[in-house]
Order: sequence, then C-alpha cells, then structure tokens
Amino acid sequence: MKVYDAIRQMEELTKAGKTFSFSFMSYSYDKNVSHGPVTVLHAKLLPSNRKERNQYSDYMLRYRDMDTYEDKMCWQPLLLEFNGEQLDLV
Repeated sequence: MKVYDAIRQMEELTKAGKTFSFSFMSYSYDKNVSHGPVTVLHAKLLPSNRKERNQYSDYMLRYRDMDTYEDKMCWQPLLLEFNGEQLDLV
C-alpha cells in the first residue's frame, strides 16, 4: 500500500471514530537523531499544524496515541506500516 493511501484511510477511520495501528521510523530533525522504529497500537489523527507554527507541517502527521492520550508527530515519508500492512513511499 502507498503511504498517501494509508493516510487517507487513517483520516477516514478517524472521522468514523475508529482507531488504527501504524509504525514509523523515528527521527528528530532538530537533533538529527533516530531512536528506531515506533509502533502505535491505537491512534487517531489530529489536525495538522499551520505553517507558521511548523515549517514542515506538510510532511508531518499529527496523531494521538489513544493508549496514553499523548499528542505526537511523525514524518509522513517515514511511515512503515498501517494496520499490519507494509507501506511504500512511491
């Protein structure tokens, strides 16, 4: 499955009030460091930040981990899996 198809499905599930699982490779642009893959078992998407707040908002995915209720972000191009299915960037 393509990354952007997965993101569309994440949006649909979130609108329907359902959660989804996904994994991604962590990366901090500011620190230039990764802590490896991250798996979120129950997530819902959040609205994206405005460009004034985050210059990379077009490339970020904001989500809420429904197990911890923490709001977090990840890079869209670094998504690895969606509901157990591997993702392709192309």
